[in-house]
Amino acid sequence: MFLRRVIVAGGAAASALLTAAVVGKVGDDSNTSIGSWPPVCTGRWDRNWDRREPMSLINLSKVKGDTEEELKRQLKKYEARARRHIFLIRHGQYNLDGKTDAECVLTPLGREQADLTGQRLAHLGYDYTKMVYSTLTRAKETSKIIGKYLKGVPTSSSDLLQEGAPIRPDPPAQWKPEFMYYEDGPRIESAFREYIHRADYEQDEDSYEILVCHDNVIRYIVCRALQVAPDAWLRMSLHHGSITELLIHHNGNVSLRSLGDAGYMPVKCLSR
Repeated sequence: MFLRRVIVAGGAAASALLTAAVVGKVGDDSNTSIGSWPPVCTGRWDRNWDRREPMSLINLSKVKGDTEEELKRQLKKYEARARRHIFLIRHGQYNLDGKTDAECVLTPLGREQADLTGQRLAHLGYDYTKMVYSTLTRAKETSKIIGKYLKGVPTSSSDLLQEGAPIRPDPPAQWKPEFMYYEDGPRIESAFREYIHRADYEQDEDSYEILVCHDNVIRYIVCRALQVAPDAWLRMSLHHGSITELLIHHNGNVSLRSLGDAGYMPVKCLSR
């Protein structure tokens, strides 16, 4: 068979590529498996970080024929053609004295921050595909204010995007009880896998998507998307209402276009 000849001729590299398609790994380029927790950072770029590399989407047992052209055709079919622009919005300032989520409402400043962010997103002029928001009150209120400026954009909510303790930070910080990392971490990792990946191969045009969520969630997602150590999340700080933009290219490469941008707000409106 052609595929067997490819492996024999290509040696270890080809064998590793076939292994990637079968077991969901990327051979010598990564030690991270699909179900690993905490996520492993090897210091080398994992091309199949979102499990959407074309080779990993092909069922090799169903590749018809014995020609190199057929495999190339299958690979071409599963290549992404579009890019995803993902805007991660931190909620506005909220009542820190609230004992329950219902009491953690936006402050007057928080509502003003959300309003300015909504205006900024509208002024960027993109045709936004959708807006997903965390189900915590401060994020819901922020998304509602932003939505005033983005008429017609479909919205939905997700519990995965709720705030939490993603992973024990390095350097260490007495931020949350140890058990919280094991409760919140897998959920926040699930949010990353759900919303951060290259475009589907059937997507024809670039998409512009908004996630309204929380400081820790955004910082963790940025680390994971850039494939830097996820325990570095606490080394960053974001303003309330700020915009972080990730660009996921069709080949799976990721660019951080902005981190915690709040330059459109007057100084009096800035808070962390």
